[in-house]
Amino acid sequence: MKLKQLLADIEVLSFLGDNQAEITEVVYDSRKAVPGALFVCIRGQQADGNKYIAQAVQAGVKAIVTEEMPEIPMDHLSVVLVKDSRIALAGISATWFHYPARQMTVIGLTGTKGKTTTTHMIKKILEEAGKKVGMIGTVGAFVGEEKITLKNTTPESYELHSLFAHMLEEGCSHVVMEVSSQGLKQGRTKGICFDYGAFLNISPDHIGEGEHADFAEYLACKKMMFSQCKQVVANIDELHWKEIVGEQEELITISTSTEADFMGEEIQNIWEPGVLGVSFQLKKKGEGQKLPIVLHMPGRFNVENALVAIAITSSLGVGIEVIQAALKKVLVKGRTQVLKDVNFSTFLIDYAHNALSMESLLQTLKAYQPKRLICLFGGGGNKPKQRRFDMGEIAGKYANLSILTMDNPRYETVEQINQDIIEGMKVYNGNYKVIVDRKEAIHYLMDHCGKGDIVALIGKGHESYQEIQGVKHYFSEEEVVSEYLMEK
Repeated sequence: MKLKQLLADIEVLSFLGDNQAEITEVVYDSRKAVPGALFVCIRGQQADGNKYIAQAVQAGVKAIVTEEMPEIPMDHLSVVLVKDSRIALAGISATWFHYPARQMTVIGLTGTKGKTTTTHMIKKILEEAGKKVGMIGTVGAFVGEEKITLKNTTPESYELHSLFAHMLEEGCSHVVMEVSSQGLKQGRTKGICFDYGAFLNISPDHIGEGEHADFAEYLACKKMMFSQCKQVVANIDELHWKEIVGEQEELITISTSTEADFMGEEIQNIWEPGVLGVSFQLKKKGEGQKLPIVLHMPGRFNVENALVAIAITSSLGVGIEVIQAALKKVLVKGRTQVLKDVNFSTFLIDYAHNALSMESLLQTLKAYQPKRLICLFGGGGNKPKQRRFDMGEIAGKYANLSILTMDNPRYETVEQINQDIIEGMKVYNGNYKVIVDRKEAIHYLMDHCGKGDIVALIGKGHESYQEIQGVKHYFSEEEVVSEYLMEK
């Protein structure tokens, strides 16, 4: 593709060189540079692409996109000066892959919690309706049944458009994706027109070094998405919803507590062997008849997630019978995932890894009135100590027993992390036991739990590793449980 074509959709401040140069590849990592490539210099948390221009030139690139003029000689090269290299990369990537997103129905979801579950719900409903669906998010990318591992919830723009192109090639008509605040902040979705954009919720999170300076910035980043949407679905039970979605011509509202286009009423808990779920009555604005919806996952928050999925798929023309059948089948790995083979107690795995998500989960489980509510968790290393203290406080408040163990200690000691958690436990004089080895801790619970207990294995969710001193060691909670059941 000609360089001139690749630059058609981006703002160029100045240009030196040959705009008719034939470009063989687009790269933003100098290690992937090849002869004839266009190298886009972006600044990341760990590295600045501008410092690797010499390596890219040595590899034979034909053109450089940068925010500052290179200090080394650029003979026989084209230099494109831009205001923001990340935004330039987004525009260049869309062009390079021939705008695949424009040829599919693209659905974007943003919120502090629930993105992964809601994307799974939408995917399942659309598949039940006979569509082939691509999905992008925390647990990876899916093209039909094919899974692709991702580094970020919302990939860098080049990977994102590459995925769109692959999905289109494989026959996907729809794409549903999680849109993270970091992805929005770094312009990874810039230029994408979402056919549907949904706001789920917002609460203080991802605030700190390398993420967001404060809640105001976090909120502002979430808001960015809604200038890129044709139609918006908003959870109006959330305090900041108007601030985030802004003025919208095409707005669909959902709620569990007030008048909305799609309402969830008469919410009831379901606790049966192998199932911890919830049912509710769906009420659509302007219609008298209510419709029953059953979810095999617990909590009012999952009712809200389901309402978003219903609102979007109904607008896409999917019938209610299809929606009802699909939602009853949805199970999301690592998100309030009940382990079916455990018949002596109710064991579930959840990704909750901060106080907000942990409180939401434990409050939900407490409502089922178990004989004992037990949680097993640790804390992430190289994260704010306050996060661990807060998780300890929440566990002490709601759980009858907490087992403190290893999560991803990274470069800290598990002992120090657990000590910070214990300080939080003291607020409510929480009952706890420390078993550092997570496998042993799970075995202990399986040996000491009984009928009527609900046990939540918290923090790992879909993850299949433990990160210790920079090394990721394979670890699957689901496998630990299954293997021990076979031994018992």
